[in-house]
Amino acid sequence: METEDFAADAALFARLRAVWQEVDPVPADLVDRMVAAVAVEDLTREYALLTLVEGSLAAVRGEADTATLQFSDGTTSVLLHVSATDGGGRRVDGWVDATALAIRLSQGEREWTAEPGEHGRFAFDEIPPGVARLRLVVKDATGELREFQTPQFEA
Repeated sequence: METEDFAADAALFARLRAVWQEVDPVPADLVDRMVAAVAVEDLTREYALLTLVEGSLAAVRGEADTATLQFSDGTTSVLLHVSATDGGGRRVDGWVDATALAIRLSQGEREWTAEPGEHGRFAFDEIPPGVARLRLVVKDATGELREFQTPQFEA
């Protein structure tokens, strides 16, 4: 009985599909447009503007091993100060202008978490030198939770 029901359903769906293909066919470029739309949405989610903060250029190119970076997506801004530690690692001090609920720094498969402090301050100690990315879960002005992530940067 179940096989007969399945066959009847399949035939009904095939007729319905044929009607829709005749009445409202799928546009030839739909797949390409959808791939482009998803790619743009993903870029929008991942995109954050990197700005080298004025005045820190000399420190980056001088003997001091520090960098000050600012990331913004137009809604949330993050300021990072990356400096070398005596142990050869990096210290990353950061400030976020939104209410941060979770803060993670990742390098490849490794990940560290920081607790958001007063005035959006957070820090990571003794991070190995290398390419890193910061990910935050923030609450925006409307109370909606969203993810903010920076492009990769050199820690």
